[in-house]
Amino acid sequence: MHATRTALLFAVMMVLAPALGSPTEELVQDTLKSILISFFALATALSYFWDMRTGKYKVHLHPLLLLPLTLCLYALGSMAWSHTYLAGVEAVRWFVFGLIFFLGLNSFSLNLVTTVVWGIHLGAVTACLWTALQFWGDFSFFAQGPNPASTFVNRNFFGEFVVCTFPYSVLLMTRVRDKTSVYFLTFALGFNVVALMMTGTRSALTGLLLTLLVLPGLLYLCRRQVVSSGWRVRHWVGLLLVFVVSVSLLSSITTRNPLILKEDSGTNALERATSRVMSLAKPSEYSKGSFSTRTVMWKDTLRMIAAHPLAGVGAGAWEVQVPLFQASDTIIETDYYAHNEYLQLIAEYGLTGWIFLLLMVAYLVRSTWLTWSIRAAESQQELPVRAFTLLSLSMLLLVSNAGFPWRMACTGALFALSLALLAASDARLNLRSHTLGSHAYAWGARKRQLAFALTALCSLFAVYIAQQAIECESKLVRAVKTALTIRQSSSPNDPDWDKTKEAMLTTLREGMAINPHYRKLTPIVADSFAGWGDWKNANWIWESVLASRPYVLAIMTNLTRGYLQEGDLAKAGQMIERIRQQQPGASGLKTLEVTLWSRSGREHDAAQRAKELLRGGAADFELVKTAYNLGMRIRDPELAIMALETRNRTWPGQAIDGWLKLGLIYAAPQARDEAKALENFRAALKAAAPTARPEVLARIPPKFRASLE
Repeated sequence: MHATRTALLFAVMMVLAPALGSPTEELVQDTLKSILISFFALATALSYFWDMRTGKYKVHLHPLLLLPLTLCLYALGSMAWSHTYLAGVEAVRWFVFGLIFFLGLNSFSLNLVTTVVWGIHLGAVTACLWTALQFWGDFSFFAQGPNPASTFVNRNFFGEFVVCTFPYSVLLMTRVRDKTSVYFLTFALGFNVVALMMTGTRSALTGLLLTLLVLPGLLYLCRRQVVSSGWRVRHWVGLLLVFVVSVSLLSSITTRNPLILKEDSGTNALERATSRVMSLAKPSEYSKGSFSTRTVMWKDTLRMIAAHPLAGVGAGAWEVQVPLFQASDTIIETDYYAHNEYLQLIAEYGLTGWIFLLLMVAYLVRSTWLTWSIRAAESQQELPVRAFTLLSLSMLLLVSNAGFPWRMACTGALFALSLALLAASDARLNLRSHTLGSHAYAWGARKRQLAFALTALCSLFAVYIAQQAIECESKLVRAVKTALTIRQSSSPNDPDWDKTKEAMLTTLREGMAINPHYRKLTPIVADSFAGWGDWKNANWIWESVLASRPYVLAIMTNLTRGYLQEGDLAKAGQMIERIRQQQPGASGLKTLEVTLWSRSGREHDAAQRAKELLRGGAADFELVKTAYNLGMRIRDPELAIMALETRNRTWPGQAIDGWLKLGLIYAAPQARDEAKALENFRAALKAAAPTARPEVLARIPPKFRASLE
């Protein structure tokens, strides 16, 4: 009974997790999915251990179970010496992964495999339905980033998930008896293929092409295990026609989503998929865009691995440590993940990560060989389950080269279930290899009762974490949305906004009190305060971010400017020294030094450095602003002129103001070049709109005005 309930709960989990999404940005999509996966895993464990509380039972343990357990223990250990919060998140992730694997291993009989596969298939179809509605009709119920992303925040996350479900949809076709059902499943598979094409996710589309190449061979290999009988050539031809026609017709429907049309990558699913796949053959694609960004991250990660080959940097700490390994002229963070699961795992877990990868690959290679070698008649029924599960895992391993699907709730759960399906098959085949086989052990009543009690405690803890996560994200997102609303107004510093800003700060502090490590949202609010000239509030938010991510150069640079604006030269100097020690060649460092020197009695040094930077082609707005103000203050017209000319070239929208200021400098006694003064005044007047000419003329000295009218 407990096995049937376990399979059913996992099937429902795999339907709901991809099918449900948050309609508001106040709850991040993957947070919702992580909560669903965790609750279902714990509820299934409670049900399983409750049924086993009395009587005699044996449990199957598989060496593969040691892999997530080892990573979980490593993550718990790295909480003591690396980033405590991020390591704790990793420990929870691998615990849930291992729990799903253990329960599936001990519950999935051959008959129950169909139940689980139905759940995977229905979840994928529902998620694809949302994607199609977003692509064809601009359906916008679920909050998301790049469209169409179904219930996922990003279309790449959806694409990586759905391509891994295709083999299970085909497996399901082999396990239903009615031919009509097989035809409906074939149409559904074609629909899912079109939904994937709509995303344009290149790694997933590559996996789709490989899947379509391999599937005919697997179907032929498993032809004797197909449950439905009486198939003739005309039936197979009809099946192929249903798939081809459904893909052809559905993929030709034009999108009505304006965001997708703006991307100029095709107006229907076929054009979009073709355009994206063909872009892989263009050399220019590898020097720009997302692939170029990924290449930068991979290089940074390789440097991280070389620096920490044994212990790694700590579970989850890639995003903390990566600024230390960026190129010398990089200030802005590239991303929060390496976009390569293998590199990130090795970088964070060191030797433990290597062991995980090598043993997992060894197991999958061995499983592939054993699947191919199955000859006994009584074992032949295992062939389709093993073959299509291995194909799904192959797709997951493929897309893991350019993304982070293991860290996404739905794809991570599918990963754990797939390994559980293989391990349960090992148990049914009675494989007893001491290295990679399954073993049954008697489990006493006390151990089972203890397992139930621990699961109950974990469930209570999970409820608390979920409540805190939902409240925290809601508060932080509300604060961010308020900040953006004020920024987009025509007068963000209007006193009418004061009460709104105070309420926003209160909401932000409440959210940060729950989780001070939410790196992705709080800097947006800090940047808003800086734009309004409220450096005090901007600085404490940046300080909180830096306490959690101490090596982010962009935050350090912003905080230095904030200290300078507040007149705290001592803290600004300390932060500049911190930047210099971490990355001596960081762009913007010398600009910060110019600003600090100009305000701390070293005006001559600041002027000389500013001239060197401007002659070298530096085009930092803060540098230009500081150089102009410094030049005017110390009466150095050369510096002020260089700053204004740089500003005119780089920011032509401010050129009218620049020409007017240049004219005034040339007209001043220090320069005494009336010809150049008149030339700049004339350029400003010529560029001004007719309605703005009176205002421009008013700023020109009367001495020159007569020559211009």
